[in-house]
Amino acid sequence: MLARSRQVALVLTVVLAAGAACQARDHEPPRPGRPAPAAEPRGFTLVASGDVLPHDSIIDRARFDAGGTGYDFRPMLSGIRPVVSRADIALCHLETVHGENGDHTGHPSSHSPPEVAAALAATGYDGCSTASHHSPDDGADGIRRTLDALDRAGVRHAGSARSEQEARTVTVLRAGDAEVAHLAYGYDTDGPPTPPGQPWAVGVIDEAKIIEDARAARAAGADVVVVSMHWGTAWQDAPDERQLLLARSLTAARSGGLPAVDLILGTHAHVPQAYEKVNGTWVVYGMGNQVAGEMTGPDGTPDPRGNQSTLGRFTFTPPARAGGRWEVAEAEFVPQLFDIDAGRVVNLNQALAQGADVRTVRDRIRDVALSRGAAKDGLVMGE
Repeated sequence: MLARSRQVALVLTVVLAAGAACQARDHEPPRPGRPAPAAEPRGFTLVASGDVLPHDSIIDRARFDAGGTGYDFRPMLSGIRPVVSRADIALCHLETVHGENGDHTGHPSSHSPPEVAAALAATGYDGCSTASHHSPDDGADGIRRTLDALDRAGVRHAGSARSEQEARTVTVLRAGDAEVAHLAYGYDTDGPPTPPGQPWAVGVIDEAKIIEDARAARAAGADVVVVSMHWGTAWQDAPDERQLLLARSLTAARSGGLPAVDLILGTHAHVPQAYEKVNGTWVVYGMGNQVAGEMTGPDGTPDPRGNQSTLGRFTFTPPARAGGRWEVAEAEFVPQLFDIDAGRVVNLNQALAQGADVRTVRDRIRDVALSRGAAKDGLVMGE
């Protein structure tokens, strides 16, 4: 069963509630005078995927899938559900805000139907990053509607906030024996500004602030700190200089003898970008668009890369000693394609195994994911 998140305020004194004790493996009943054997600590698997960006064609498809009444986004995500639902923690990136009263548009101002949240939950997602340049598209009301819908669906969120207190709150998800903090930031709000008087409504990338937040989460008891970054140069396969510099500085930061950040998950570039292990920490520079309509590149023509993405899967193991780091024992990427004709997310390896002619696009995504030498650090392509 997927872990569900809890939110814990980061104030001067923060106490994380102790998680449920893990169940011991089956053993004979202990003999009198002999203590029961302790259960071994459990690791966990985390999966993460790229931008959910419902353009007009995506909204129209969801209405068709709902039979013309309401919207149903579940069918378009069903192809990746087996991968997502088996993870202990699954994180998405919701780039748009929710509209109201049927005001649902995809571009340039994005007002998605609230049914998106229910579909993410049904697919198995536990949390979403919500910090992006689209976050202020409908002001404070859009942020409120979006987070309210995610709350109703049971999907936690990080990166935007309805109040200053919520902005100072870290989202914590329980996975196995680990408390996992999820932080999220966007590169800018290059459309509408943040709501007046609410500079805290959307988390904006600031190196010092991210490190401060990560250290606070670690000090509050988080075993693993995951940072979602809406960053990079759109349509650029390679990470840009700012991504590289931020990745180096964030992964070099320390907190109480441990790295301040354990995993960085990138979105925004609209195309898949490389995975890389930096200072011993995995960085996904860009996962690409998981759900989007036909994308037009910088030259004004349709660019199929805008419907290609990866899903990252990381298996964490408990520390070898008390107070040590939770390490990534396995790092994988799953190549994906959003089929704009069928309106479905496609797991390319599964499609290839079923005889679909997708080897060329699958191999292109693979080559990009491995383009910064991640294979030598153990990154493999998963099913």
